[in-house]
Amino acid sequence: MIVMGKTDPNESVHRQQSMILVPVDTPGVEVVRALPVFGYQDQHGHGEVHFTDVRVPATNIIGNEGDGFMIAQARLGPGRIHHCMRSIGVAERALKLMCERAASRVAFGKELARQGVVQEAIAESRIEIEQARLLTLKAAWLIDNVGARGARTEIAAIKVIAPRMALNVIDRAIQVHGGAGVSDDFPLAQMWAGMRTLRLADGPDEVHLRTIARQELGQYLQR
Repeated sequence: MIVMGKTDPNESVHRQQSMILVPVDTPGVEVVRALPVFGYQDQHGHGEVHFTDVRVPATNIIGNEGDGFMIAQARLGPGRIHHCMRSIGVAERALKLMCERAASRVAFGKELARQGVVQEAIAESRIEIEQARLLTLKAAWLIDNVGARGARTEIAAIKVIAPRMALNVIDRAIQVHGGAGVSDDFPLAQMWAGMRTLRLADGPDEVHLRTIARQELGQYLQR
């Protein structure tokens, strides 16, 4: 396991944490249980682990002592891009399922696809997917050209908007599927659970919104 913890509380705020390798079979490590999320079991996802007097060599530290925060931040920018790419993929799949269901299901004498409210749901979904896709592409382009620090506002923005967008699209797809949409006969319920969880992973929405607001307000608060 890669364990991140505080190694020097007296250091500057960004130099207090370190990452260290801890073999799972180290004495004192106890994997207590896996934790279901929204009732779904992710085999290698969330779990409860107890550490009791666990000792490993100092050479197991990744990098140098105090590098933990820097290492975490280095992967967060590209990692958030990856999350958003997957969110867009999930939304595309939900939209495909919605269209297939709308074209095959008949209500009130005609296919759902011919109902205005369903057509509107499909159109809104396509618009929202493309908006999120373009912002994600912009953030990725900025990382390539100016680095994650220079792209921090766009990275924060896509991390908020991509899961929200996917949840909207999935929710519409569930509505079009009716009761079947919340069953395990279709993947929509599990997709929704995963996207809702993503609004917490790699920082909750509120943290990213604060980053965007601070950047936007910076020029005004300095006056």
